[in-house]
Amino acid sequence: MLFAIGIFLLRWFSLKTLFTHDVFNGRLHMKAWKLLPLLVGFLVTCTALGVQEAASTKAHSEIARWIVSAKQIAAEPELIKAVAAQNLQLPAEYADMTQIKWAALAELDPLVTALCKNAAARVLKARKTAGLSEIFVSDKEGRKVAFLAKPTNWSHEGKPKHEQPMKGEVWEGRVEHDESTGLMQVQVAVPVLQDDKPIGSLVIGVELDSLGTK
Repeated sequence: MLFAIGIFLLRWFSLKTLFTHDVFNGRLHMKAWKLLPLLVGFLVTCTALGVQEAASTKAHSEIARWIVSAKQIAAEPELIKAVAAQNLQLPAEYADMTQIKWAALAELDPLVTALCKNAAARVLKARKTAGLSEIFVSDKEGRKVAFLAKPTNWSHEGKPKHEQPMKGEVWEGRVEHDESTGLMQVQVAVPVLQDDKPIGSLVIGVELDSLGTK
């Protein structure tokens, strides 16, 4: 729309208009030339905004597609079973886990490897496709149930990416550099549902290139 307006104004102040002869004093109306840089600048800005709008529209369309994929993964029976089981009884080794302790654990720590090799994690690996940089599942308290690779946080309790899904809502993050993957990505979170009630959350990380923008 803005681009069309810019074209109209540029045509309005065409060379023919700019050089209209003044019948009273025989001079050319050169003052009109002062508007030309403004019109060109306006046209360039409109073009840039049009490109940005097109990219944004494409990105939103791609995010919507990834949200559908995330919901499909969250509906996997094995995954729902694992989240429900952890909600019912937290494993003893998780009871005293804190963020400080979690951050200190190595990738090959038995607790970490158990969470990326359990039945739910195998489902995540099977559902991983090109463009997905990470997937992790949390129980009702935001504690990890399964993941592809160790996430930065042990619990996301109190954070929108967990709290919104626990209300049955979808959460979309902003483009950011993820510490655990080292990639520029957008995170999307959806609820894990059992009998249509949220019992946990699933978060996926989508690589920026997969959204059609950089």
